[in-house]
Amino acid sequence: MKNNTSVVKKVLGLITYKKKQEKKEFSIPEVNESTEGNQNSNDQKKNTKVPISKDVEDNIAYVQKQFNYPINKDIIVREFKALGKYRAFIVYIDGMVDRITINNFILRPLLNTEFSEKEQKYGMDYMLENTIETNQTKRVFSYDEVISEILLGDTGIYVDGCDYYIFNETKGYDKRGVEAPKIEGSVRAPQEAFNENLRTNVTLIRRIIKNKNFTTEFMSIGKQNNKQCAICYINGLVNPAIVSEVKRRLNGIETGEIENSGMVEQFIEDHPMALIPTILSTERPDKASTNMLEGKVCIVVDGSPFALIAPITIIDLFHTPEDISLRWQYGTLNRIVRIYAVFVATLLPGLFIAATNFHQEMIPTEILIAIAKARENVPFPTIVEILLMESSFELIREAGIRIPGVLGSTIGIIGAIILGQAAVQADLISPVIIIIISITGLGTFAIPDFSFALGIRIIRLLFIVAGCFLGFYGITLMMIVITILLTDMKSFGVPFMSIYVPKVHKNSDKIIRYPIWKQEFRPDQFNPLNVRRQPKKSKTWEGEQGGKNNGKQK
Repeated sequence: MKNNTSVVKKVLGLITYKKKQEKKEFSIPEVNESTEGNQNSNDQKKNTKVPISKDVEDNIAYVQKQFNYPINKDIIVREFKALGKYRAFIVYIDGMVDRITINNFILRPLLNTEFSEKEQKYGMDYMLENTIETNQTKRVFSYDEVISEILLGDTGIYVDGCDYYIFNETKGYDKRGVEAPKIEGSVRAPQEAFNENLRTNVTLIRRIIKNKNFTTEFMSIGKQNNKQCAICYINGLVNPAIVSEVKRRLNGIETGEIENSGMVEQFIEDHPMALIPTILSTERPDKASTNMLEGKVCIVVDGSPFALIAPITIIDLFHTPEDISLRWQYGTLNRIVRIYAVFVATLLPGLFIAATNFHQEMIPTEILIAIAKARENVPFPTIVEILLMESSFELIREAGIRIPGVLGSTIGIIGAIILGQAAVQADLISPVIIIIISITGLGTFAIPDFSFALGIRIIRLLFIVAGCFLGFYGITLMMIVITILLTDMKSFGVPFMSIYVPKVHKNSDKIIRYPIWKQEFRPDQFNPLNVRRQPKKSKTWEGEQGGKNNGKQK
């Protein structure tokens, strides 16, 4: 009896009216340049800082305890007499530092330098500042910062009687070099890609944007692995509210570990249940810099060769860095091809099922007869053929990624040819289905964003099911539902479809890419502090005379 009562209550709860709860959403305010300096981010977490003891024995014991010494063999604590008279020690993690820097520019000066009585009157601060020869040093006054700096690969120095550590830049671990992009390939765009080193990735962006207002803020996320990430933006161009919101979301991540930028993206995105990504992921520094110059924020995570861009709109998923390098006619053509590829990859199988099952009158008679002859000996309905080929295609694609080297692509191509030919000869699949799935696969691979392509593959299955049960009516209904969901989505306060609905300032870089000299304004939906990209007349050389004798013959 109790179970029946609970079921009735659940049903009544679904159909009864409930007052809609107001959902707090972030929106980007319009900020003028005059109010830029008044925007301060107050969302940083307040950490309780434990002061450092002035006894060298206490500090050695604390560091050894924190790093499980002597069980942990990676931590190195080296005691010595600094400046010939003071007890001191250095601490670092073996394998993450450059030993040559430690030996030649830290230990050797501290062991071999002696100060006169007159110089010693200036104090320990004076002696340390004039002894250590590394190019970057800083003082740390709390144990939390000490542990963090050691984990980053820096070397700490403590001298007896001081209430601080001096940390030196000594990072020296091995890292992969800068290579060509492997996923986002291009012909005329730069051939550099991010790697797993945080500093290298930030430098690659800074090499492109040589601007004094290029600002980088670092923070740690993940309680266990203390993953470092950098927030990059152009101060004076990006809306300060976006920067504050990005830092608030990153500070609000409470988890034990963060492995890469993909995990960060899942923690900070607005719509985690949506199939279309609302944060742009890229392995190209030029793509990251282009978006930053439009007033966006770039998030670089240590250990990940992909950077995150936010906020974005749906049209950003179709853009590539190569569009800028090409003439405007070529870039526009490429974008139209990509949009066509998205529609093909999404709708083609569903439209084929709907037409052959429900709307045969819309197919020309000759083509309909050809399709019927091709399916004459096939025992399965069209929906089963489509699903079989879709699953086979996904298996081949996944196997091609997992098998290393050239062998992967070879097996993918040969496997698809052999599998398709064998299925047709065995009368399991009709040749028309092979053509449909092949064109659909080409459309999927033509989508520039990897995450967007994955979402399209899932949405394609929804259209296949809708076309199988309701024909063109199901396809239309599914398109309406997806359009409504896309219109309701936001990316860090920016409506995902704001390039069209709600329409903002005229943008000359949507689908049709206007000539580069006519792109006067930046995208207005991000509310940048400086909307104007260039003056109305950017080609100032037009109308000028080349010289006194220009076009004249003597």
